[in-house]
Amino acid sequence: MDRIGVIGLGRMGAAMAMRLSVQGVPVTGWTRSGRTVPGVTQAPDLAALLAASDVMILSLFDDDAVGAMLDALAPFDLSGKLVVETSTVTPRTLAARVDRLGAAGAALVDAPVSGGPELVAQGACGFFIGGPPEAAVRAQAALTPLSTRIFHVGPLGTGLVMKTVNNALMQTYTAGLVEQLRVAARAGLPLETALTILCGGPAGLPMVRDRVPRILGQDTSVGFPVRGVAKDNAVFRRVAAEAGVATPTLDAFADILADVIEAGLSDADIAAVMSRAYHDA
Repeated sequence: MDRIGVIGLGRMGAAMAMRLSVQGVPVTGWTRSGRTVPGVTQAPDLAALLAASDVMILSLFDDDAVGAMLDALAPFDLSGKLVVETSTVTPRTLAARVDRLGAAGAALVDAPVSGGPELVAQGACGFFIGGPPEAAVRAQAALTPLSTRIFHVGPLGTGLVMKTVNNALMQTYTAGLVEQLRVAARAGLPLETALTILCGGPAGLPMVRDRVPRILGQDTSVGFPVRGVAKDNAVFRRVAAEAGVATPTLDAFADILADVIEAGLSDADIAAVMSRAYHDA
């Protein structure tokens, strides 16, 4: 069994590290902030994490953070190691560094996560792997304790494109839901009634159904914050632009998110976007 090192212990990284530990996988964590995770061995520095790990799972916030970490890894002797990049970033961030990591002895795959920390904890998230077949097989074995929904979709970068296709559709749905919740509010339909009917029929999505208590204000916990959704939205639009595809709905959703962030809700769960649409209609 490969020893796993998790680099980045925010919401997603911490959830993955804890899940791996619970599943009996030898796991070590490291983050520049020094954050620790219960039950997970903490490496004092990056060199120590590399010494304790065969596979490194990166869970970082954005392209800048991922690029900086890949650059930090490249000077080490990475012979026989695998780097699994699970963050939501643009494919070019990895493509620009794959040769340098290869020269250091490491294989690199992208394996972005579909689903938030709750789904990671339940083993119900998804991973879309992009990379050469041998590395993808090894990555799938390393990620299996986290999920049974693991797909090798093609060469390096295609996992990130699949994440864009999958999650951008959820953002597109949310943009439409915001519009229609305003209609419901102005017609006097109770929010709970509208959500119950939507989530119980073909027009519903599990992503919304699972957030109904948050949308109704009954649960103030945060699964995925608005600022994270906004960051992903920018990534999805860049990926589409590089493919020469216009994204008017994602562009409109970016404006919705910017308005919610300006209202001081950047750290609130994405449910705040739906709730605000209804109550401010």
